[in-house]
Amino acid sequence: MCDTLTISASASADHIALFAKNSDREPNEAHGIVLLPAADFAPGSRVRCTYIEIDQARHTFSVALAKPFWIWGAEMGVNEHGVAIGNEAVFTKEPYAKAGGLLGMDLLRLGLERGATAREALEVMIDLLEQHGQGGNCGFAHTLYYHNSFLIADPHEAWVWETAGRHWAARQVQGVYAISNAITLGNQFDLASPDLVANAVRRGWCKDAGDFDFGRCYSDFLYTRFSASRARCALNTQTLRGQTGRATPLSLMAALRQHEPDAPAHWSPAQGLLGSTVCMHAGPGPARGSQTTGSLAAYLHPDRPTLFVTGTAAPCTSIFKPLWLDTPLPDLGPAPAGRYDSQTLFWRHERLHRAVLADYPARSAVLMAERDALEQEFVAGALALAGQPANQRAEFVADCFRRADEAEARWLAQVSATPPRGRNGLLYRRVWAGFDRAAGMPAA
Repeated sequence: MCDTLTISASASADHIALFAKNSDREPNEAHGIVLLPAADFAPGSRVRCTYIEIDQARHTFSVALAKPFWIWGAEMGVNEHGVAIGNEAVFTKEPYAKAGGLLGMDLLRLGLERGATAREALEVMIDLLEQHGQGGNCGFAHTLYYHNSFLIADPHEAWVWETAGRHWAARQVQGVYAISNAITLGNQFDLASPDLVANAVRRGWCKDAGDFDFGRCYSDFLYTRFSASRARCALNTQTLRGQTGRATPLSLMAALRQHEPDAPAHWSPAQGLLGSTVCMHAGPGPARGSQTTGSLAAYLHPDRPTLFVTGTAAPCTSIFKPLWLDTPLPDLGPAPAGRYDSQTLFWRHERLHRAVLADYPARSAVLMAERDALEQEFVAGALALAGQPANQRAEFVADCFRRADEAEARWLAQVSATPPRGRNGLLYRRVWAGFDRAAGMPAA
């Protein structure tokens, strides 16, 4: 499950387009940040994606990717031209290609590497879908198959592209737009695969073209309903509309941290067997196997796109740090994998995150004020420095990552010294004990 948001330049505070996404994956499916430089390739070169090999482009753009460790592609990213893409799992009535094809995450990376505008990236991904199809296991510890929807934005325009197998529709969007694991396009779209409507009529999902609605005709009922996808999408859309004309990167960070609307102070992710939230927390029950494993907010300035990444799970317990495509990543330790490693950013933060879960209301309160203050400082500093030389910005990036790491180490000590006021439910504790064993997490 995931949530992806975009705000066009006309709807933001300073007329710069904004983009954000939460990547929701399995709790031990470590998430990493990768910077890849632009590259040139000889004619006839091939590239190995997650499951299949395809023709390589003659030139690929530099990209910043936020991705599950084991997948070639990415859940979200931005390229040197300020094109940003996020994908979402969507569950449809079309059969899934289980033997393997391009994952939605592979399509996303290929679009970023090859598209200089949102429309160009869209056309790249459409062409690749039609050539190779989409498919293959998308799960880490548990097998999972799905199709994909995408938000594709650049400094000047944005598109939503939604697929069901090789069938698809796309629409250019203005103002604010959000997607959350459900097809959002009905009968209003600008582009579509030639047989999108005819296939639905032939399968008996609608009477004729006048009766066609992409979401209603193609969506699988069970997964779409129990992922709370439409409720999350509605909440995100309402939140973004409320920020029209005054949205900033901080607005998107706050949106990615949403739990239940008007959640009381004592709200805890330990409650309930259902209820997928925007800031997603895993728990017992068939609809709660995922958590937010990484988050991105992007300021899509036409000349100097600025990124803010967590590189860690649960944005409510994480700090967004600044990043540019022409500044190196600080030393984040070894690339993360599916087992605990205290040397990696993702797993260091997991000790804090999982300690907070023991008494979420009390323990999360320990860190929120300093988290918000640091982010305000980081965002203001990054936007002020965005036009400065790369070496100056690289020093700022390294300092922000260092300060965030030090803050999280303090918070872990403070949280650990805050005794839980009670015990979470037995099912919840058993589920998280299982995740901890599988990852080799040290005892609390």
